[in-house]
Amino acid sequence: MNARVLIADDDPQIVRVLRGYFEREGMTVFVAYDGEEALHVIRSERPDCVVLDLMMPKRDGWELTRLIRSDEHLARMPILMLTARVEDTDKLLGLGLGADDYVTKPFNPLEVVARVRAILRRARWSEMPPVPAVRQVGDLRLDEAERRVTRAGQPIELTPTEFALLRTLMTYPNYVFTRSELIEKALGYDYDGLERTIDTHIKNLRRKIEPNPSEPTYIETVVGVGYRLRAQPPTQSRSSDAP
Repeated sequence: MNARVLIADDDPQIVRVLRGYFEREGMTVFVAYDGEEALHVIRSERPDCVVLDLMMPKRDGWELTRLIRSDEHLARMPILMLTARVEDTDKLLGLGLGADDYVTKPFNPLEVVARVRAILRRARWSEMPPVPAVRQVGDLRLDEAERRVTRAGQPIELTPTEFALLRTLMTYPNYVFTRSELIEKALGYDYDGLERTIDTHIKNLRRKIEPNPSEPTYIETVVGVGYRLRAQPPTQSRSSDAP
């Protein structure tokens, strides 16, 4: 994920550790050690996400969040609050001001990176246009209002998980989803299954929707990445690396 992230925290050790983890993920990192410096970076660099310490000198995280959300040019900027304060009232206040997520110290840097990645994905989805209640790809038709799927007019019975996965794939045809993105978008951020379980669900889904599951024409495996649904399924396809 080639994102630009600002880490704003007055603890140099925290900044150093988080910077290393984000850069290993291929992200560009800006740093700030007080609220004034953070505001300058936000306005000049327009990062894709801000990891914002709640208790900073000069301007604290609450004030910065208010400023960001009140500026029409910055209002959509994702914010992850980072703080040692654990009171529920602080958390609710931060989220009420418009923070997208909240992590308390001490934390696992991998969790912070995962939460930022999830925030960035949600921000990307929110910018996409509204989707119709009925999706049609080739002979495959999904009616979200009726929760009904047909292929060439014949009904297909899907489990709720299979329906959610197919709905997501059909909403963004030709988009290559990683397994974690499918979990995030189709099943929700709090889904506690392992990423590899997606392979089993896709295998079951193929068995139900594909004319020949061993040669999928709809759901394609993108080796080393994940899955996509072809916008124009071929009548016949070469063998795909099914999970």
